[in-house]
Amino acid sequence: MRFGSCNEMFEGWELSRQFAFLRECGYEGVEIAPFTIAKDVTEIPAAQRREVASLARQHDIEVIGLHWLMVGPEGMYVTHTDDAVRQRTTAYLQELMRFCADVDGQVLVFGSPKQRNLLPGVTREQARAWLIEVFEQALPVAEQVGVTLCLEPLPPPECDFITTTAEAIDIIDAIGHPNLRLILDVKSMVGEQSATGRSIPDTIRRVAPYVAHFQANDANLGHPGSGQIDFVPIFAALQDVGYGGFVSVETFDFKPGPESIARESIDYMRRTLAQAQRS
Repeated sequence: MRFGSCNEMFEGWELSRQFAFLRECGYEGVEIAPFTIAKDVTEIPAAQRREVASLARQHDIEVIGLHWLMVGPEGMYVTHTDDAVRQRTTAYLQELMRFCADVDGQVLVFGSPKQRNLLPGVTREQARAWLIEVFEQALPVAEQVGVTLCLEPLPPPECDFITTTAEAIDIIDAIGHPNLRLILDVKSMVGEQSATGRSIPDTIRRVAPYVAHFQANDANLGHPGSGQIDFVPIFAALQDVGYGGFVSVETFDFKPGPESIARESIDYMRRTLAQAQRS
C-alpha cells in the first residue's frame, strides 16, 4: 500500500507548493478536492488541466483522484424528486469523471451526504432507484476515460442514506459495473462498528473484493494518530487482504495546520504499518 493525502487542508497554497511539500514528507499521492481549483470543474480549461497533471509529474507525486465531488455548483442532488435536478447532477458527475482523467487521476470518491440524504417524503427504496439511475447513466463515461467511481458509506448523523458497507455493496452489486467500487474510511467504519458491533479489521476482510480506495482519519475527525484509533490492526487487515492501493489522509480538523497534519500522519502511518508487518 502507498500513502497519499487529501489537499483541501492546504488553503491558500499553490498546487506546486502542495505537491512539493507532500512529496518531501514522503507521500506518493495527492487526492484533490475539485473546489480547491475551481467551484465548477467545467470552468477549468484544458490547459489548466494539463498543468495540474504536469505539476504532479514534475514533483513525482501521483494524482490519486478526486473527493468532495459535489462541493461546487449549487443544486446537485442524486436523490432529488425533480428529474431535471438528477439529470444536471448526472451531467456534472460525468464532467467530474472527465476532469479526473484529464489530471491523471484514477478514482472519484462519492460521499456527498448533503447531495444524497433523503428528502422529506422520499423512501429509501425510491432514493436507491434514483441513485442507481444516476450512476448507471454516468458510469459509461467512467469506463470510457478509465476512472473508477467509489461509493462511500457514511453513517449517521452525517448521512441517512447508504450508511453501511452492506448498503453500498447492495447498490454496487445491483449496478454490476466494473468501474463502480467501494471506498472505506476509518471514521465511517467507526460509526458502522458502533451500529453493528463489527470491528474495522473484520469489515475490511469482509468487503475486500469491492475496495478500490481507503481514507485514513480518526473518530475525532482528526488525522491518523491524533486520537484513539489504533492503525496497527487496520493495516494488518489491509495487508492480509492484499490491498495495494492508496491510503489517503483525510482530516476534518485543520487546526494543527497542514504541515503538522501531513508530517504527523505519515510518521504515525509508517510506524504502525511497520508494527503490522512485524505482527
